[in-house]
Amino acid sequence: MSEGLVTAAYILAALLFIFSLAGLSKQETARMGNKFGIIGMTIALIATVLLVDVQSMVYILVAMLIGSLVGVRLALKVEMTEMPELVAILHSFVGLAAVLVGYNSFIKIFTNIQIPESGVLLNIELTEIFLGVFIGSITFAGSIVAYGKLHGRISSKALAWPHKHKLNLLALISSVLLMFLFINDGGSLTYLAIMTAIALVFGWHLVVSIGGADMPVVISMLNSYSGWAAAAAGFMLSNDLLIITGALVGSSGAILSYIMCKAMNRSFISVILGGFGNEGASVGDTEEMGDYREISPEDVAELLNQSSSVIITPGYGMAVAQAQYPVAEITKKLREKGINVRFAIHPVAGRLPGHMNVLLAEAKVPYDIVFEMDEINADFPKTDTVLVIGANDTVNPSAQENPSSPIAGMPVLEGFGRHKMLSCLNVP
Repeated sequence: MSEGLVTAAYILAALLFIFSLAGLSKQETARMGNKFGIIGMTIALIATVLLVDVQSMVYILVAMLIGSLVGVRLALKVEMTEMPELVAILHSFVGLAAVLVGYNSFIKIFTNIQIPESGVLLNIELTEIFLGVFIGSITFAGSIVAYGKLHGRISSKALAWPHKHKLNLLALISSVLLMFLFINDGGSLTYLAIMTAIALVFGWHLVVSIGGADMPVVISMLNSYSGWAAAAAGFMLSNDLLIITGALVGSSGAILSYIMCKAMNRSFISVILGGFGNEGASVGDTEEMGDYREISPEDVAELLNQSSSVIITPGYGMAVAQAQYPVAEITKKLREKGINVRFAIHPVAGRLPGHMNVLLAEAKVPYDIVFEMDEINADFPKTDTVLVIGANDTVNPSAQENPSSPIAGMPVLEGFGRHKMLSCLNVP
């Protein structure tokens, strides 16, 4: 396959990836966005395979077959509640790939397989290798820790070492100094290996310092890191499509992280530095609690039947119980009776951005009755009944009323003050 055709295929694939991101921005077009992404990746893979010689093509096809079998098995086996840890472990593969590409590029240069034309080009090549390995190592180690926390293999409690921010700063300064030494020396495996070890510890420390409740933001940030790692690998391989794709993933992940930080009242810079895991004081046991009344399923049904408007706020509890299907059935029956039913989705409901939206779409809940927090907050005071399903954190007024609350300052779904009637179902 000629280079011209490969370039044309890469441009087409890049456009399809852009269309995919645009489609994924809305529920109504998400399915089409996924199709654009699948078609784009298929074109990119075919063009890449046809670019290499026959012997290399055999190795690539075998690797693709193994990867496809593993991917299909995971897709069929993993539950929706396990999707966050799956995403985390996939991010670690991207980081590891960037590290391996970096070391491979380094070996090619210093075994005379690939010799840059001049000292300037050599410095550029060495910089690409160093940064690619650095970003990839952080992504790999951080993603492994995120997977461990989400899967319960690592404690979700934030690690609070003394002077942790100073340790992070020391790791960054050391890596910068090693980069200058690495380039000045014309490339040294010793400096590269030392930096890799530091970056691995740095990535581990960044994520292990963050509490499990903040993992949705961490997953989003690691998504961004994996994109930049892929872009760095693209520079090392001189692959334009990999650079474009990595930049798209990296920038979109960073934007999503910023939006989520705003939704959780977190500092974006603090997320990058891994410094927000143990912030917020815990609520004391002696805190005065409001009155509550237990209600039976029959009473809930009667209350819903007597309402003219209902808002349902789902959370991670709904995902664990796989309650989206009965919730969708309840919604259908209420709407058939002429009751106005809508869903209120908090930006960080669940353990992954868009988690609740995917679950509701899976249960065939109409897109037009699912609203984001900012779109529906003003309607709560005018609503007869609010049904909270495993989402007490995202509706807790103590976030705005109690400065000592662990979620103090986090924007929540409003209208749940003491003068507002609330029907709450806690799904274990």
